[in-house]
Amino acid sequence: MAEPATPMMAAAEVEALFTRGDGQFAFARWGRPIAPVVFGVKDETLAVVKGALEAVMALSGHKMAETDPELGSNMMLFFFRDWDELPEVPGLDRLILDLGPLLDRLKAVDANQYRIFHFEPDGAIKACFVFLRMDENLSAVPAETLALSQIVQSVLLWSDTAFKDRSPLAVVGERTILRPEIAGLIRAAYDPVLPAQSTDVSHALRLMARVGLAQ
Repeated sequence: MAEPATPMMAAAEVEALFTRGDGQFAFARWGRPIAPVVFGVKDETLAVVKGALEAVMALSGHKMAETDPELGSNMMLFFFRDWDELPEVPGLDRLILDLGPLLDRLKAVDANQYRIFHFEPDGAIKACFVFLRMDENLSAVPAETLALSQIVQSVLLWSDTAFKDRSPLAVVGERTILRPEIAGLIRAAYDPVLPAQSTDVSHALRLMARVGLAQ
């Protein structure tokens, strides 16, 4: 999935990937095994999404599970054509507070994707809900590329601006791969030596150090 060499990123680059638009540094990784479920796709696309998740889990060293004992599934990916389809999903309004107003905001800006995280008491990621409105733009993206991109963006609490200017993926020949520096950062982020959550900007330096040790 990623090239063997891992280019080193500058501390400022790592920090920026976890610094939100409001200036707050916020890092978090999953604390519990990921138990995924995918809605709205055919079997062949389901296999692609599962393959992308398994590849990223192998990279990070984190675990997957068939079910989550508390939530059943803690990573839910929804593929659909119109935001108005979501209120019809049974029980979704109990998982996503203020679902109605949220959908109104997303429709107002013509959004085609949205991601919501829930957190453990210690700040680790507890659950992630990914919503993909398959408009003309997303429908034109190859399934493998879309799946890998969404899984990568769900495996850590990246900044809301992290990949606005540059995708976490790269095209090499006819293959779409995870950019080596992002792969190295994901691997470092799941090092058990590091905490599962941090709001201290010095955490960026610790991530850099773990990437360096993995070289």
